[in-house]
Amino acid sequence: MNIQEYFTRISYNETPNDTDLQTLTAIFQHHIRAIPFENLSMHCGESIELNLQSTYDKIVRKNRGGWCMESNHLLFWALQELGYDVCILGGNSYEPADGAYTAEINHILLKVVIKGSPYIVDAGFGGAYQTWQPLMLISGKDQPQTPGIFRFMEDNGIWYFEKVKRKHYIPEENLPATTPEQNVPATDTPEQGNIRKIYTFTLEPRDINDFQEINTYLQVSPDNILQKKSICCLQTTEGLYALVGLTFTEMKYDYKDNMDLVKITTLTDEDVEKILKEKFSIVLENKLVP
Repeated sequence: MNIQEYFTRISYNETPNDTDLQTLTAIFQHHIRAIPFENLSMHCGESIELNLQSTYDKIVRKNRGGWCMESNHLLFWALQELGYDVCILGGNSYEPADGAYTAEINHILLKVVIKGSPYIVDAGFGGAYQTWQPLMLISGKDQPQTPGIFRFMEDNGIWYFEKVKRKHYIPEENLPATTPEQNVPATDTPEQGNIRKIYTFTLEPRDINDFQEINTYLQVSPDNILQKKSICCLQTTEGLYALVGLTFTEMKYDYKDNMDLVKITTLTDEDVEKILKEKFSIVLENKLVP
């Protein structure tokens, strides 16, 4: 495992000389625009192993993406290699269908401390709820970014992460697809100012082995959204691409009047392989069943 090989994978061509916020932000943005949030392994007969070597080989050498436990674990390793003060935290995702946070920790995020100031760095949530910059760990402060306004709220040691949702502009020729809210932006048609809960977390440091059980469970449980749909989502310089099943969504943030432009295309099985290669730079070794 080589940090320069990782930099090549994310098209980061600078030489980082300092463990500062500017360098962290640059690496983070290159990461989220090169490495998709995806669960395609689950839908083409591959198992997801939660160890750093397997994750590195899959994402860096095979040009794949991964879900939060893979993508953020790889980023954790890279930041450690560069000398950042970084630790893994565990989050409980909000399930819109249940109107509640999951009982079990099912999400990895990172805390990075720079000159005494803590930041939350999360490259592995995907969809329209993926941040584009590290966030200051401060309660009650609106933190505007291109994807929208993010904020943390803290209550008795529990941190709540949320986003102010924008309205969507969907051209008339595009009909909204019925797709999972967490990973596909197309289903969100909220009133401006609505809050989308994303996850909760505490500041208790975690180890990757704390997530082995949930990593296995998510691959076999028929009830979770990752099992029901193949998902591949990548941030772009203007918005995002999302492929869920046979539905391909392109989003452009803040297209007009504080609205995001959403274009939706329904693909055939034959189109999926082409879209994966053209939009996500992914060529699968095994047959995908969307």
